[in-house]
Amino acid sequence: MTRRIPSPFKRGQTPAPTKRGSATGDRRVAPSPRGKGDKRLRKQPQMRRIQAASAASLAGLGMTKTAQKRKRRQSAQRITRPLSTARAIVFNARWLSLGIVGLCVYALYLIGADQRFYLNYIPVQGATSLEINDVVAESGLAGRHIFAADPQAAADRIGQMGGVVTATVTLHWPNEVLVSLREKPPLATWEEGSETYWIDEDGNLSLARAETVGLLHIVSEEPVSSDAGEQGSGGTGETDAEAETASSDEESASSDGNDEETTTGETANGEATANIAFVPRPVLEGAIQLRQLRPNIDKLFYNTSGGLSYQDGRGWRAYFGSGRDMHQKLAVYETVVASLVDRGLRPEYISVSNQYKPYYRLVP
Repeated sequence: MTRRIPSPFKRGQTPAPTKRGSATGDRRVAPSPRGKGDKRLRKQPQMRRIQAASAASLAGLGMTKTAQKRKRRQSAQRITRPLSTARAIVFNARWLSLGIVGLCVYALYLIGADQRFYLNYIPVQGATSLEINDVVAESGLAGRHIFAADPQAAADRIGQMGGVVTATVTLHWPNEVLVSLREKPPLATWEEGSETYWIDEDGNLSLARAETVGLLHIVSEEPVSSDAGEQGSGGTGETDAEAETASSDEESASSDGNDEETTTGETANGEATANIAFVPRPVLEGAIQLRQLRPNIDKLFYNTSGGLSYQDGRGWRAYFGSGRDMHQKLAVYETVVASLVDRGLRPEYISVSNQYKPYYRLVP
């Protein structure tokens, strides 16, 4: 007894013929023995979902060389494109100029704000009689920035100080400065009123800026117009003849070296004003010679009528005039003094301004 299997096709529907050796691998279904129009369809296998832990490798599949080059080129472009954009911005001429200006401004700010570039210590070489603080103050360099310091202007200002022959200012980076000067040492001091001046070897006067020890001190006296009258009217019988020529003698003695003397003037450095612009050379030479012959003389007096004088320790004033013949005048002076002492006379003053015509005045 045979059992009839129901066909999946409708009546009159014939399944499509299949070729032998199909890729499906199903067995060939024999056509239905039924009539011509009754065709059977092939039964499709049931599809099943496969759960796999990993993807199956496809050994036969690969990337072509062209695709690999294109992939590398695209990967490189993703890196080089932002770099080229940044390079174009950074290396732009305007940005470079702005960056250089900014760096210069920042460097100037650092240099201006740093205390290491300021002149806070200024050594001075060669200053013997001048005060170092006065030299530094005159230079104008204390506390200045290294870029604002002018060494030539500072040297010129120092050179205008009294007694300075040459001055040199040297700057070194970052804040080193050296002031070197050569002084013209004072030979004596000149006192006039309340002011004291230095006298250099040329007779120029400059305001004294420091205390000097061991220098000859010359005090300027105001001229006394009655000296001549007193000298002509006073005296004893021994000096009457000599007293007649007292006025003319002192005038001639004082005129020997005072022709160049001026009544008003300024000091060599223009800082102070004295009655005379400079000390005449005969007066200065005579004062130095007196100091050499009499080392105990530490103070001399000067007036236009009697010249140089000093106060003798025995109680009278001795007038020596001016010039380089002080050794002769001292010899005459000692002779006159010895003569007066032997006779027991006490003079008020003795004048040897003219050593050929000495005279004196006795104490009344």
